[in-house]
Amino acid sequence: METPSAERTKFDDIFPPGERRDRQDVNRSLLCPLMTTPYQQYPQGVSDKSKVVAGVLQILLGGFGIGRFYMGDTKTGVIQLIVTLVTCGIGSIWGIVDGILILVNGGVDGQGRPLRD
Repeated sequence: METPSAERTKFDDIFPPGERRDRQDVNRSLLCPLMTTPYQQYPQGVSDKSKVVAGVLQILLGGFGIGRFYMGDTKTGVIQLIVTLVTCGIGSIWGIVDGILILVNGGVDGQGRPLRD
């Protein structure tokens, strides 16, 4: 027997009528429609942040920790900013070296995922 259209749920499309299940049994990710975004989707293991952008920002504005802020590494960004201010700009060498290392070796974002190329 077909369920009236007013009483139909998302579960009716997933499970046949003879195989009814409670709402707790259904994985919520099956019920959500795919999200469409204007930018490219990346695998779960790869960051949406670019290592080229992070490296260039770090080389140009590394004394202020901008590349690290972009990557989501706020703690290191604040430390770089403080070191640069306390040493009257000499600490910005750290930012330049850090930017080169990010470009050569890559890095990880704030969630620990590797930066994309």
